[in-house]
Amino acid sequence: MSDLKILENELVPVYITDSGEKVVYGTELYACLKSRRQYTDWIKERLSECDATENEDFESFSQKNEKGGRPKTEYIIKLNTAKEMAMLERNEVGKNVRKYFIQVEEKYKENLFDGISTELRAVLVVDKRVTAVEQKVDHLENTMNIDYAQQKQLKNFASEIVISALGGKEARAYRYKAEDGTKISSQCFSRFWHDFNDYFNINAYANLPRVRFNEALQYINRWQPPTNMQLEIGRINREIA
Repeated sequence: MSDLKILENELVPVYITDSGEKVVYGTELYACLKSRRQYTDWIKERLSECDATENEDFESFSQKNEKGGRPKTEYIIKLNTAKEMAMLERNEVGKNVRKYFIQVEEKYKENLFDGISTELRAVLVVDKRVTAVEQKVDHLENTMNIDYAQQKQLKNFASEIVISALGGKEARAYRYKAEDGTKISSQCFSRFWHDFNDYFNINAYANLPRVRFNEALQYINRWQPPTNMQLEIGRINREIA
């Protein structure tokens, strides 16, 4: 969190980082809240109570002590965590500081670039555009259906699995036709596509989302006809023509 630029300087100075994150200094928050406890004990306990994670919710670094002696540890805390820390004071000052932080967030929600350098503003604009493009690409990938080559691969693989379930092309079940003209092979294919479309919640295999193509191949590979159909196929294949 380098190159901090000040956004607001009322109750507690609020800064913005070069990545657009709003933060406060631990010492300045402590001074405003007027806690009677030792600073080092207070801030460690408050960060622990907030379940704050270093390098995610706050950063710490050693700072030279102006009064001499050992260096002291300074903390740069993200605004969300600072709001929780203020609330944990459980007094009027803490409530007012929390409300102030919320007002700052609301103020800069729409006026995000106020008080930011032209260079940083350009970086944030580009980053926002890149994010929008990435989101559009993700949306297209998640909604686009399989292409013609994938449709052909899927259909061919399904045919192999169904024919194998019938016993192969040389099996009697593959060619068998009942007296009423029905074919067990047609019933088996029909059952497969019914199961397939039902599993993927589509009305035709061509409408399969591209992101689920590999899952579809795995489904086809493990598909089997229902038990009653398997028994009928076995019976037909055992019959002497």
